[in-house]
Amino acid sequence: MEIDDEGIVTKGRYFSITPVRGLEKMVTGKAPETAPVLCQRICGVCPIPHTLASVEAMDDSLDIEIPKAAALLRELTISASNLNSHAIHHFLVAPDFVPEDLFKTAVDSVGTIRKNAQYVVDMVAGEGIHPSDVRIGGMARNISELARKKLYARLKALVPVVDNHVELMTNLILEKDIPEGLGVIDAPVFASDVVYGKRDFFDLDRFTEIVPEAWYDDPEVGKRACTTIPLYDGVNVETGPRARVDKFQGYKERGVVAQHLSRAREMKTYLSRAIAILDELDTAANTLADFDPRGTNKLGIGVIEAPRGTDVHMAQVKDGKTAFYSALVPTTWNIPTMGPATEGFHHEWGPHVIRAYDPCLSCATHVMVVDDEDKSVVENKMVRI
Repeated sequence: MEIDDEGIVTKGRYFSITPVRGLEKMVTGKAPETAPVLCQRICGVCPIPHTLASVEAMDDSLDIEIPKAAALLRELTISASNLNSHAIHHFLVAPDFVPEDLFKTAVDSVGTIRKNAQYVVDMVAGEGIHPSDVRIGGMARNISELARKKLYARLKALVPVVDNHVELMTNLILEKDIPEGLGVIDAPVFASDVVYGKRDFFDLDRFTEIVPEAWYDDPEVGKRACTTIPLYDGVNVETGPRARVDKFQGYKERGVVAQHLSRAREMKTYLSRAIAILDELDTAANTLADFDPRGTNKLGIGVIEAPRGTDVHMAQVKDGKTAFYSALVPTTWNIPTMGPATEGFHHEWGPHVIRAYDPCLSCATHVMVVDDEDKSVVENKMVRI
């Protein structure tokens, strides 16, 4: 941050020096089934979106049309997982908004929501953290009719809990004395779907990616940064809960307050969709398609709406091996957006802006910084290339 004599941020540039993990390189040259297993470990907070984005990319590369029941089970998985993640975020930002006399009430409801949402993921996807039943071609198995009824009843009982929690958090956020306009930035919204994700949303011809040295004004920052700068139509974009409710639910407010209110609103959307899926699901239907694993070198695209925004995975399968893999995760998109969003307000409000975006940096790192013996930066290398 650059600040003036009054402490007002005149320039904000968010950057990360989180080390690269190299999972995209690890899957290259291996069987397609390896990719979802490794790429779900890109992040410990969003393993479900990364698993789904990975299998969607592989499905596309292998020209697989998954069964309807599998598509519903995948959407049920992301609905429950995102509900859980939004509840976690409310726990993390509770010190910003929740007074001491209501803290136990807010945290208890977070716990109840998380317990039930994770139970759904366990039952449907095989495991809550690294879902073993999400497979290329669909899902490993359907759930039983008894399980469907049990999950349906459990989620219906959760409705008043979520409604009360959302009302509580919404009121507390609105009561907080946050400066008007904090975090507002004039960037296009980037969102593919209200809940799950649509691969035809992402147009590779409209996408460009540059190394940090080409983006940051300060050469020292540019040399130290470990994330690429993705642009869509040549500009940085805003992705996440507010982008989704702006595009699909007509909520046009912007800034920090709008980010938090959008996240709360989405909790009800996810729960409602999960219940609707359970009402529609045919538990006797097939959930796994037959396919030729050899591939044709087609570039496959997988797009999933993760809690923090649009998660894009790209994969090419040729001769039964992954020839290319790339992940463009939500925080990567938001890196060039978050910094300027802090500008125009006292620097003490900067952390509130960043928390509203909820960045996840282990996902976003794609640049390796190369030092010499004196620890001075020699160059940046994009890991995917």
